[in-house]
Amino acid sequence: MRSRFTARQRAVVAIIGIIALLAAACSSDSDDSDSSANGSAGSDEIIEARGFSADDVTAALKTYQPSGTHDDYMMFASGGHGGQVLVIGMPSMRLLRVIGVFTPEPWQGWGYGEVGQKEIFAEGSEGLEEELTWGDTHHPALSETGGDYDGEFLFINDKANARIATIDLRDFETKQIVKNPIAVNDHGGSFVTPDSEWVIEGGQYGAPLGGEYADLDSYESDYRGMVTVWKFDREAGRIDPDASFAMELPPYWQDLCDAGKLVSEGWIFCNSFNVEMATGLDPDDPDNTEVFEAGASAGENDYMHVINLEAAAEVAANGGTTDINGFPVIPLDTSIQEELLYFLPEPKSPHGVDVTPGGEYMVVSGKLDPHVTIYSFEKVMAAIEAGGFDTDEFGVPVLAFDDVVEAQVEVGLGPLHTQFDDNGYAYTSLFLDSAVARWSLGGPYRDDGWKLEGTIEVHYNIGHLAAAEGDTVSPDGGYLVALNKWSSERFAKVGPLLPQNFQLIDISEEGPDMQLLYDMPIGIGEPHYAQIIKADKLDPWEIYPEVGFDPGKMEVDPDAPKVGEEGVTRDGNNVTIDMTLVRSHFTPERVEIKEGDHVTWNLTNIEQSLDATHGFSLPGYNINLSLEPGETATVEFDAVDSGVFSYYCSEFCSALHLEMVGYMLVEPQDG
Repeated sequence: MRSRFTARQRAVVAIIGIIALLAAACSSDSDDSDSSANGSAGSDEIIEARGFSADDVTAALKTYQPSGTHDDYMMFASGGHGGQVLVIGMPSMRLLRVIGVFTPEPWQGWGYGEVGQKEIFAEGSEGLEEELTWGDTHHPALSETGGDYDGEFLFINDKANARIATIDLRDFETKQIVKNPIAVNDHGGSFVTPDSEWVIEGGQYGAPLGGEYADLDSYESDYRGMVTVWKFDREAGRIDPDASFAMELPPYWQDLCDAGKLVSEGWIFCNSFNVEMATGLDPDDPDNTEVFEAGASAGENDYMHVINLEAAAEVAANGGTTDINGFPVIPLDTSIQEELLYFLPEPKSPHGVDVTPGGEYMVVSGKLDPHVTIYSFEKVMAAIEAGGFDTDEFGVPVLAFDDVVEAQVEVGLGPLHTQFDDNGYAYTSLFLDSAVARWSLGGPYRDDGWKLEGTIEVHYNIGHLAAAEGDTVSPDGGYLVALNKWSSERFAKVGPLLPQNFQLIDISEEGPDMQLLYDMPIGIGEPHYAQIIKADKLDPWEIYPEVGFDPGKMEVDPDAPKVGEEGVTRDGNNVTIDMTLVRSHFTPERVEIKEGDHVTWNLTNIEQSLDATHGFSLPGYNINLSLEPGETATVEFDAVDSGVFSYYCSEFCSALHLEMVGYMLVEPQDG
């Protein structure tokens, strides 16, 4: 078993003791004149003035990151209905980057005119009448090799519009958005298999596959659930829709999924709720009084979906699919006949299925049950082998609960999601109790397992939680972050709309004790989930590899503008502008065109110095780009408005930044 302390954590423990001794010595040996001469109060005076407890001081020391030093971990968190991904250093909890994904983001120039980005947004809106410019990001998934995060790619789903985005962690930029052609929205995405061969996207609310109309009175016959398995081409750095497929499921509401690992590799597990198939209150039917929240929680159990991914992929490859909107879907009857799908009864209204590091167990929490329920993969396989199943009303085999359950642990009220550490402990969020429960795993993990070890209060109404490398085959432990929905009275008043609250918790000590270290307000959207990776696994570029590099294609564009080849060329009503940017100058500085021209504007930042980013903002035409060192980009537009338009660098790039400007003169047609 790994040491539960990183080098930084061991250093912090030592430093705490040293500083305490030094503080005591300084307090007794120095006088007021010494303190005044040094320009600062002694540490004891600061602690007393700010009302710090001993725990406060310890928390400050464990999270303080001196200027110029870097965090041990990076957390990638969903940005909720902000549509983005948040990158946060740990343990400092400093926000380092907001990655533009489903929503235009002006600082990065994401979605403000660059042709390659327009193509990404268009791909993500394929099949729709109107281009989508917002999303509800939920579940980021770091790419894995052998079940460990490898720091190469990040995937994120859009619950609102059933989309998956691919982010390349060489430059922390979105490279692809794929729209699910058979689903309106999703929730159980994105989750990767142990070598990132597949990206899993589970559905959410039952609907006719493909988006066709069907009356709710025909819910059981015409509505369906789904899980989509996207093929990831690591070499290309893209999801390959042509090699992907989906599976038709009963019209239960699929929730979160997780991929098997090690002993359970090749299988995937997805929760569901609303096995009752409630359809909500019908205002035209006075006898219908069943609202969704009551109807979807009326029964005593829902179903975990257990899917043989390897066998399903083989069925899809051999043509065992039907076509819906041009996308291959394995029919439900085929899944039953080919023994691809099984159900496990689970406590009602579950929200999360989490596979233990060795893949031996699947952990489920029912929101209306105070227990976590642990299923044994070995027992599931034995029950499948034994046969003799009952089925649900759609013919799906249902394994007997007592045949597959390993243990149940009572943890508290409103359990939701579970993460794991390197000491054989699991951590479950408790929404109603506003707490995190630590409980011990049994089997190969601990001899004294399957019991509650302790809880820690969080503030407030925790949803997901994330532990350091907590979704991998080798969790790190040390830190855990609670992603809380409420922050009442935790921060300064900012009006009725309050931020969410990320809370950093120290879980390095065994036993019941955990320590709250830090509160971080998130005022960007409602984050849902996060994954935490060792920072040294990431190897992002500081500048693009060569001048003229196209981030969309991740290669040099041979036609990128070059020094000495800048200028404006005309071919009828088509105007091409080739421009270079360098501190503090655009070349050319003057662009003269005519009203009605179609303009193709190519730009290259020829800088090769760290952080020498330039912006290109063209007011009046809704164009704003961020060009990092070496980057090339293209914008296209029609010059529909005549007049004088100044373009300028929107990144403060040098002392002469304000002089980095030019004029676009658009001559009127009657001029």
